[in-house]
Amino acid sequence: MDVSESASISSGIADRYAMAVFDLAKEDKELDKLETDLDDLSAALAASPELVELIRSPIYSRDAQSGAISAIAKKMRLTATMQKVLALMASKRRLFVLPQMIARLRDLIAAEKGEVTADVASAVKLTDEQSKELAKTLKANIGKDVKINATVDESLIGGLVVKVGSKMIDTSIRSKLNSLQNAMKEVG
Repeated sequence: MDVSESASISSGIADRYAMAVFDLAKEDKELDKLETDLDDLSAALAASPELVELIRSPIYSRDAQSGAISAIAKKMRLTATMQKVLALMASKRRLFVLPQMIARLRDLIAAEKGEVTADVASAVKLTDEQSKELAKTLKANIGKDVKINATVDESLIGGLVVKVGSKMIDTSIRSKLNSLQNAMKEVG
């Protein structure tokens, strides 16, 4: 089996779980709570290498994974639906797809709300005001509400790199310096 095939299998598993969770949350009118669960889970995965190891490592038994993820879910006060799905995933040894499931669920919720997500990389952390202004500008251009997913990339020197769907806008100083360098090579 090649790597692309296993990645495809993983994304298929994540899609099936995401669709099931989304449908249940929508049916119970709990999409806002589900979105909060996703934010909490993403933050926990980002902050805890031990949690990432727990969901990815095959050395933990089903029982160990189930017990740990159930305790974490209760401690985080996740919705009953999310707790049950995480327990099911642990019992089926499918916790490794959790990050992909979270991403897919975010896409489904955004589509339901008529939103798009813009991945924004900046040289310094954007203020709340800057994020709001950027979201407003992007909404005017795209015609949909925009949720900003901001990251910091100090190598940009200044400016932004904005990705919305298949479109990318690169206004970074790094990009402008690279363009200038290429133009100078052509002249010399």
